[in-house]
Amino acid sequence: MSTQLIVILLYFGLTIAIGIISLRRSKSSDCFVGSGLGVIMCVSAGTGEWLGGTSTTGVSEYGFLYGISGAWYTIANGIGVCFLAIFFAKLYRSLNTVTVPGIIENFIGVNARVISSVLLTFVMIAVGTSQMIAAGTLGVTVLGLSYDISVIIFGIGFIIYTLAGGMNAVASTNVMHLIAMYGGVILALILVGSEIGGIGRIFTDLPESYMNPMNIGPSKVSSWIIASILGACTAQAGIQPILAAKDIKTARKAAFITAAVVAPFGIITAILGMAAKLRFPELANAKLALPTLMMNFSPVVGGIVLASIMAAILSTVSPIILASGTMITKDIYQRKLKPNATDSEVLKMSRITTAVAGLICVILSILLYGSTRILDIVYFAYSIRGALFVVLIFGIYWKMTSEKGAVWAMIITAAVGIFWVSYNGITGQFPIHPNFTETYAAVATAFISTIIFSLLFKKDRPEIRIRR
Repeated sequence: MSTQLIVILLYFGLTIAIGIISLRRSKSSDCFVGSGLGVIMCVSAGTGEWLGGTSTTGVSEYGFLYGISGAWYTIANGIGVCFLAIFFAKLYRSLNTVTVPGIIENFIGVNARVISSVLLTFVMIAVGTSQMIAAGTLGVTVLGLSYDISVIIFGIGFIIYTLAGGMNAVASTNVMHLIAMYGGVILALILVGSEIGGIGRIFTDLPESYMNPMNIGPSKVSSWIIASILGACTAQAGIQPILAAKDIKTARKAAFITAAVVAPFGIITAILGMAAKLRFPELANAKLALPTLMMNFSPVVGGIVLASIMAAILSTVSPIILASGTMITKDIYQRKLKPNATDSEVLKMSRITTAVAGLICVILSILLYGSTRILDIVYFAYSIRGALFVVLIFGIYWKMTSEKGAVWAMIITAAVGIFWVSYNGITGQFPIHPNFTETYAAVATAFISTIIFSLLFKKDRPEIRIRR
């Protein structure tokens, strides 16, 4: 057994242990999905949505190919969370709900809550599946395990510690993950600098284009920023800790700190990707830039830094499957199917739905391994999340928004999104213009269809009062 594998398995085991220890703090349904969290717990749980496998291996890949401009991925996420903190954190927390669909119900209606819950659960499953694939790929490329075995082992671990402690487990383990992530990439940066004769060589020996902050493409940067701003305000896994904050002040403060933690992380991982380009210019697969760099350190140091990559994946998967279970339980089971359910029944259902969400992610990650379809699904999922925020904005600020109109807008937008990514998958281009991506198509469709269908189906609903 390699030293790197031992280090990563020890870290994984410690994560599971912390989750199990958190069990004693999750004896009620409110505690399981999140309640009365302080700033540190909110920040640690919330960052998992934004600092996953893409922020490490993904951004280092962009750094390898395009240079420092790859950092825009996490910078854009930070901008989106900052937007949430400034304009919506206070409003969301004041509504006394733990789900984004619950917020949507408050301004539009209960049927809109159910439809949005289904769509956002799909978003969470898609993102969770992509992170499971990242975990499995790490096991294959770095640890020498078979892909299926890697996914099953890691997947079961994710599910165990999430089920044990719920939001408390997510927040507690993510504190450790944040320390591991930042500590690991900073350690890697220091070691790389010493090996190549100083970090400055990265900026002087690579092509000048690698220092251009827009080298990855203005359309890509603008798309990331727009998607992040829209998505941050409807990302259940990122918003759930804010909704679980002990008060409004804590929620807003936590959102600002989360933005400050998220934004700079990609700068470090992009520079590591650039370092990999300098050291291994003939590397055929840019996706392996960071793992290749790590495997050339001493086994112990390489294992520690690789554990930081695992920490990024762990910090995302757990809040993702918890968010999925929370929405299914709160928005569908408790709100529509069994509104008089006891707290023990709600807690039991929360654990069941969270486990099922995790198992679905494991199964899909095995079925879709090696396929580009998962990327299409994730892109579609992100576009749907942004489009739902457009519908919510209409519900908040346009008094003529009707529940039926909003529901139809969500359905039509989902259909357009499926068509857009399917067309691109078949033909290799988007239907209207090469730069008119599924994000723009979904947002434009949501905007136009909400207006049209709200005018067709006039608003006739009474004022809504939220139920948790």
